[in-house]
Amino acid sequence: EVMLTSERYRVQRLPFSRVSDGDVAFFERMMPGRVITNPEELKPFNVDWLKSVRGCSKLMLKPQTTAEVSQALRYCYERNLAVNPQGGNTGLVGGSVPVFDEIILSTVLMNRIISFDKVSGILVCQAGCILEKLNEYLEEQGFIMPLDLGAKGSCHIGGNVATNAGGLRLLRYGSLRGTVLGLEVVLADGSALDCLASLRKDNTGYDLKQLFIGSEGTLGVITAVSVLCPQKPKAVNLAFLGCQSFAKVLETFTTCRAMLGEILSAYEFMDEKCMELVERHLKLSSPVTGSPFYVVIETSGSNSTHDEEKLNSFLEQAMTSGLVTDGTVATDDKKIKASTWFIWISLIHQMLWSLRERITEALTHDGYVYKYDISLPVGKLYDLVTDTRALLGQSAKNVVGYGHLGDGNLHLNITAESYSHSLLDAIEPFVYEWTARYNGSISAEHGLGFKKKQFIQYSKPSEAVFLMQRFKAMLDPKGILNPYKTLPSNF
Repeated sequence: EVMLTSERYRVQRLPFSRVSDGDVAFFERMMPGRVITNPEELKPFNVDWLKSVRGCSKLMLKPQTTAEVSQALRYCYERNLAVNPQGGNTGLVGGSVPVFDEIILSTVLMNRIISFDKVSGILVCQAGCILEKLNEYLEEQGFIMPLDLGAKGSCHIGGNVATNAGGLRLLRYGSLRGTVLGLEVVLADGSALDCLASLRKDNTGYDLKQLFIGSEGTLGVITAVSVLCPQKPKAVNLAFLGCQSFAKVLETFTTCRAMLGEILSAYEFMDEKCMELVERHLKLSSPVTGSPFYVVIETSGSNSTHDEEKLNSFLEQAMTSGLVTDGTVATDDKKIKASTWFIWISLIHQMLWSLRERITEALTHDGYVYKYDISLPVGKLYDLVTDTRALLGQSAKNVVGYGHLGDGNLHLNITAESYSHSLLDAIEPFVYEWTARYNGSISAEHGLGFKKKQFIQYSKPSEAVFLMQRFKAMLDPKGILNPYKTLPSNF
C-alpha cells in the first residue's frame, strides 16, 4: 500500500473536537449495536478503493433512518465534531475516506426501497441502496436505472448522486442532474431538507437539489433519492470493433450517431494498451485482436428486427469504407459464434462489456496508478494520451487512454512500479494545464475529492470558486461536513 505523502497533498487538521468516551456513549444509546470503534473493523473504511489515501477515524456510525442521521449531525454540530459521509467507498479521488479522525457516517444500512411507480417510472429509495441491486429490482418491473458503472456491485445511489457519477449510459439517458427528480438531505446542523419530489416538472423557485448533486458530501448528507428510470429496452445489441487510428474511431462515432440515431446507448473506446492489461492481468480474451483502438457500441431499442437492420447497415458502411477493420456482434435473440465455440447471448454481452468495464481493475494489478478523468472536445481526446506518453517516456510503465467517447470523457491512466514524487511532478500540473488549454474539465465524472481540490482553478474561474465557498459557509458554517475535500484551502 502506498499512501500519498507529496507536499501538494499535505493539509493541517482543523480545530475540530476529538471524539470522547462521552460521545461514543451518546451514539451507543442512540443506535445500539451500530457504532463501530474496533480499529480492525474500521480499517477498510479508513482506506480508499485505490489504497492511495488513508484516514484514522476511530468511530463509525451506521444509521438506518433519516431521523438518526439528523440526530447524529445535530450532536456533531453542537460538539464541533467533523463528519465524513461514506457510501460504498468506491470513489477514485479520495473523497470518501477521512483525512484525519473525522467520524465516518456510513449509509450502508440505509438500503430500503421506499416506492416505485410503474406508470411514471419514478423510484424513491434510501441513499444506501446498491446500484446493481436497484437495477435488478427494476428489471423485474420492466425498467432499468439510468446509470451504469463498473463499481455497480458496491457503490451506493447516494454516493452516485453526491459525486454526480456518469458511467456507461450517460450518452443515452443523460446525467443524474437530469434524472434525479428529488432529494432528501440532512444539513450540517441536523435539519432535514425534504425535497423528495416525484414530479417531472416543478418550477417553484430555485432548484435546490442541484446544489447537492455533485457536492461530494460537503453541503449535506443525502439520505433518500427520487430518480426517473427508463423502461428496460426489449432489444440490446453490442458490437465490439477494431479501428486502425483514433481518427477512424472519431469518424466511426460520427457515422454511428448518424445511422443509429435514437437507439445508440453507448459508445466506448479503449487503446491497445488497455486490452493488453485486461488480457494479461484478468485473463480475459478478446474476440477482436491486432488493432491500435477498440470500440464498444451498444444499441437499446424496442424492436429487435428494426435495431438489427440499423446496426447491420451501419457495420456494412463502416467495414466497406475502411473505418473498421475487424469486429464481432452480439445481437439480441441469437446464439453467437465466437472463435470455435457457441455461447448464449447474455454471456457474450457480459464478456464484451467486461473488456471495457474491468480496465480499472486490470490497471490496479499493473503497479501504482495515477488516474485522470478528463472532459475534452472529442477531436482532442486522445492527443492528451499521446503527449503524456511522449513526455514521460521510460519513467512510466504504461500510459493508457479509454473512456466514454460519446460524451467526450477520457480516462487517462499512468502506471509505475511504485509511487514516485518525481513522476507525479512530471504529470501534474502538465495534464491539468493541457486540459485547460483546450477548455476541458479536470474532472468529468469522478469529482475533486481530496486529490484534485487544489486544481479546481484549471476548470473554474476564481469568482465561481468564491461563490461555491459562500454556499459552503452558509450551509455548513462550522465546516464539519467532509472537510479538506472538493474546495481548495487558502483560496
